[in-house]
Amino acid sequence: MRVVVTGASGHVGCNLVRTLVARGDQVKVVVRSRTTALEGVDVERVPGDVRDAASLRAAFAGAEVVMHLAAVISITGDPSGEVRAVNVLGAHNAAEAALACGVRRMVHCSSVHAFDLYRRGLEGPIDETWPRVPDYPPHFAYDRSKAAGEQAVREVAARGLEVVVLHPSGVVGPYDFGPSRMGRVLLQLQRRTLPSLVEGAFDFVDVRDVVDGLIAARERGTPGESYLLTGNHVKIAELAAAAQAITGVKPPRMSTPIWVARLGVPFFAAVGKVQRAEPLYTHESLTVLQSKHKFVWTKAQRDLGYSVRPLADTLRDTYAWFESAGLLTSRRPAA
Repeated sequence: MRVVVTGASGHVGCNLVRTLVARGDQVKVVVRSRTTALEGVDVERVPGDVRDAASLRAAFAGAEVVMHLAAVISITGDPSGEVRAVNVLGAHNAAEAALACGVRRMVHCSSVHAFDLYRRGLEGPIDETWPRVPDYPPHFAYDRSKAAGEQAVREVAARGLEVVVLHPSGVVGPYDFGPSRMGRVLLQLQRRTLPSLVEGAFDFVDVRDVVDGLIAARERGTPGESYLLTGNHVKIAELAAAAQAITGVKPPRMSTPIWVARLGVPFFAAVGKVQRAEPLYTHESLTVLQSKHKFVWTKAQRDLGYSVRPLADTLRDTYAWFESAGLLTSRRPAA
C-alpha cells in the first residue's frame, strides 16, 4: 500500500513508519528538517511543511492513505503561535491536500486532550462522545488546538474525504529519540535527577499499541468515527515503583502535593529559561495530573481489535531501548 506519513520523525511517527515498512508498505514521509529517528529506515523522504499546503499536495500525490501525525505538543501555552499553526492550520492543510489528491483515506492522530477533561458537572469514564474543548481561553492552548484541528479535518471530510480520528493518551515506549516528555521523566528516575515525585495520575499507553491502533484504523476504522487509544491509568508513584522494579534505582522519597508543586512553577519556569529547556512542571502539566477521569477504549477494541499491553512490559522495553541508545547511566536495568 502507498502510504504518506506526516510527523514521521516524532515518537509515534518513527514507530509507525518502522512497522509499516516491516509490513511491506511503500512509505513516503514528509520531513521538514530533523530525520535522526528515521536513519536506516527504507522510506522515501519528501521535503514539506504542514503549514505549506502546496508542499503537502506534492507529497500526497499518488498516495492511497495519509496518516497525519504532525503536531506540536506544549505544556507552556503557545507564545510563538506555532502550536496553533501546526495543530490547526496544518491539520486543515493535510485534509485539503488529501482531498485534492484523491487519497482513499486519511487517519488523523489527535489526542485525548481534545476532550474537555476538566469540565465541571460531568462524571464517569471518558469515551468518544465526551465534549471537546471549547476554542477560547482559559482552556489550554494545546488542548484547544487539538480540538480545533479535529474540527478542521471534519469540515473537509464533509466534502468527501474519508477520515478516521484517533485519540492517544500519554505515550511511552521504545524508539524515543527526543526523548519525549515521559521519556525524560523515566531517564530522570534512572539517573536520580528527579527532585521529587508529584501526586497525581494519568493514562499512559505503549507507543506500539498506538501504532497498532493507527494501522487498524487505516484498514477497519469506520469513516467519520473517533477512537480512543488509551492504556493504563496509574498514579505517578506507581509508575515510579514500576520503573524501580526494572532499573533497581529507588525513586525520590518525597511525593509533593500538586498544590505545593504549583508554588514552584515560577522557579521551574526560570530554570527552564536558563537551560533553554521545557520546565519540569507547569500549571498545565500539573492540571493534567489532577484529572479524576478515566478513559475507556472498548469502541477501539470492538472495531479495531485494539488491546493494551501491561505497563511493566512497556517500561522494560523502553529502558532496554534507552540502554541500547546509550542514554542510561552506568547502572544497568534489572532483568
